[in-house]
Amino acid sequence: MSIISAGTLVTDALVHTADNTGRLVFKTNGSTTALTIDSAQDATFAGGVTVTGNLTVAGTTTSFGDNDKIVLGDGQDLQIFHDGSNSVILDNGTGNLNIKADQFNVMNAAGNETKIAATTDGAATLYYDNTARIATTTVGADVTGEFIADSYNETYVAVTSSSNATTVDCHAGNAFSHTLTENTTFTFSNPPSSGTAFSFSLEIIQDGSASGYTVAWPGTVDWPAATAPTLTATASAKDVFVFYTRDGGTNWYGFTAGQALG
Repeated sequence: MSIISAGTLVTDALVHTADNTGRLVFKTNGSTTALTIDSAQDATFAGGVTVTGNLTVAGTTTSFGDNDKIVLGDGQDLQIFHDGSNSVILDNGTGNLNIKADQFNVMNAAGNETKIAATTDGAATLYYDNTARIATTTVGADVTGEFIADSYNETYVAVTSSSNATTVDCHAGNAFSHTLTENTTFTFSNPPSSGTAFSFSLEIIQDGSASGYTVAWPGTVDWPAATAPTLTATASAKDVFVFYTRDGGTNWYGFTAGQALG
């Protein structure tokens, strides 16, 4: 019997075993076995296999040996394999390694402990021992538990006035300065919600001409002895104040940190 494969005539292509098990053996012209199909066992390929159409694999297990790779991309850009010690997803091509999912979880091998979880239009959360510790929020990040940092920095913002009005945006930072160019009324916007404590410092700098500009504070600020401090009026004088709230800005407590600084 003869079989034509890719335009080549192959003789002695079909062979039955002596015990008549129905094994099919496909050979090259040189009688080298290329493919064996046994009704009782798996098919065995002596060389590579090229599939130009769809490939459907039915079964529960597909096995690859150590350093046998699943290779994707024209330039072998993405490789998945086990190197004998570690399982590896290797991206050595152009672009990024993108994992696309509306709900993305990284879990332990048993699947009963979450390490990382991320949700579309929601939080990305880091876990410690299956307990959420750091989660992104609409305004930043939320830390559950103790926060320990080798170095802590606060964002500084220089705010300006317009039409005798100055806004301190609590989302923008925790340290602010304002050089007076006119008399101005302050507004404190976007404090965190009630139950979260928030404080910021504000440095007021007089102009170089000693114009003696004044400020009006929000009516929600409570000063010691219910008396707002008087600004230093000399040229380029600096006065520093600290403000604190824990009820979403319903009440602010104001304190003088220092005045007439050089």
